[in-house]
Amino acid sequence: MSLVPGDGAQINPFETARKQVDIVADLIGLDDGMRAMLKSPKRELSVNFPVRMDDGSYRVFNGYRVQYNMARGPSKGGIRYHPQVSLDEVRALAAWMTWKCAVVDLPYGGAKGGVICDPKKMSKGELERLTRRFASEILPIIGPEMDIPAPDVYTDSQTMAWIMDTYSMQKGYSVPGVVTGKPISLGGSQGRGEATGRGCAYVIREAAPHAGVKVKGASLAVQGFGNAGSIAARILQDEQGAKLVAASDSKGGVYKADGINVGALEAHKAKTGSVTGFAGAKSISNAELLETKVDVLIPAALENQITSKNADKIQAKIVAEAANGPTVPEADTILFQKRITVLPDILANAGGVTVSYFEWAQDIQGYFWPLSEVTNRLEGVMVRSYNDVHKVAEEKRVHNRTAAYVLAIQRVADAIRMRGIYP
Repeated sequence: MSLVPGDGAQINPFETARKQVDIVADLIGLDDGMRAMLKSPKRELSVNFPVRMDDGSYRVFNGYRVQYNMARGPSKGGIRYHPQVSLDEVRALAAWMTWKCAVVDLPYGGAKGGVICDPKKMSKGELERLTRRFASEILPIIGPEMDIPAPDVYTDSQTMAWIMDTYSMQKGYSVPGVVTGKPISLGGSQGRGEATGRGCAYVIREAAPHAGVKVKGASLAVQGFGNAGSIAARILQDEQGAKLVAASDSKGGVYKADGINVGALEAHKAKTGSVTGFAGAKSISNAELLETKVDVLIPAALENQITSKNADKIQAKIVAEAANGPTVPEADTILFQKRITVLPDILANAGGVTVSYFEWAQDIQGYFWPLSEVTNRLEGVMVRSYNDVHKVAEEKRVHNRTAAYVLAIQRVADAIRMRGIYP
């Protein structure tokens, strides 16, 4: 069963998100009223605000914060800075955050935010002033009990520090729990930086026996050797005995049949800015990497990488989506028919939001955990969540993506039903 129409990038993302709800609603028998609630954002804020630029001029920027659903708890989701940010994109991302939090059973709803800007063309001072102005505009609807932002595309721990400080100045006291993804010195959590990749590695390990793969000695290919992809590969290599044979970034890829040491490749990329040119490896393209014969393929780059045009050429036994949306739905159907195990993004890359939840919980308590506790708790969440999704997939005879959405949407619908409608 396909969860998204179309086979490319020219699709309204919010229409896609709404269609996903309809498909799952048919499968689990939701009534029209519940469908309508699950297809509609709870709250949307559009803001237009001036920022003083370094040359003394002022520019007006447009930004959004969408709180999609809060039935299971305060909403949670990142803020992105990008020239292509749109309200429908933010709505869709907020919906997907709702389902991601629900599939790993966090007590959160979903939200997302964005500002239309090109951070690559802005100085640090301009970015700070933009961040503080945007934070001031959305301040009435964020807070540790209401909506907790986090980093996303072209935002980072420094961005979160500015938001936390702006919010705290308005309150008159420090409120570290208003955001996650902060620096450790301001209440960030141990293990947050590697959480997405580590969570992905745990899900791969759990899925491997069902896919006929032995992780020890398994061959890996990583498209997008950045934070999530490189960390997943390093953990699979160092802790589980897997072997990286191919990796790529935006400049190209490398392949070495007898294995590439992940630490050495990380050092090479840190020095040169790319994986290309790694000693002893041959050059391959991103497209060739996807079609390499390996046990585990980790798409950790951009959306819409596996399509109906190349899905029949995928030779991996497991496709673990460290990126958001790398597989289009027509490809899902093809991979399912080929008996390739796909670990969908709302499960495979949910380690990040899980440790964000841990950070928020630590901030609320004012008590911080050692790295070992964060890691153990993350492992428990990811193992349980994979097993929950696998059980639904087996019972309903659907692929893992549909199973993950069934599980998530059912949990949100149950929360709405139990709470009722006020007043």
